[in-house]
Amino acid sequence: MSYEKQLDAIFSALADPTRRAILARLATGEASVGELSAPFAMSQPAISKHLKVLERAGLIRRSREAQRRPCAIQAKPLEAANLWIERYRALWEANYARLDGVLADLQANKE
Repeated sequence: MSYEKQLDAIFSALADPTRRAILARLATGEASVGELSAPFAMSQPAISKHLKVLERAGLIRRSREAQRRPCAIQAKPLEAANLWIERYRALWEANYARLDGVLADLQANKE
């Protein structure tokens, strides 16, 4: 999968609050579909659809242990998304520094 397509899949998967909650749960350790569906008011098949989206984006992996199919988070794709976001950090920080300057000038003029 190309870098751009991978980022599209990652950010699309992260756009859904249920999928973000699933990832947050998996950050604490492996879990089965049943365990992942427990806090949500939706069926296991609905959770399975969310898991497929996360799996296609490379954010989770599923293994098989007899009848159990535990899921685990995959950190590498999140690193790719973070690197993309980090490119814009300098821009944000420069904007905040300018804002801090304007606010300091306003405060100085007020006194």
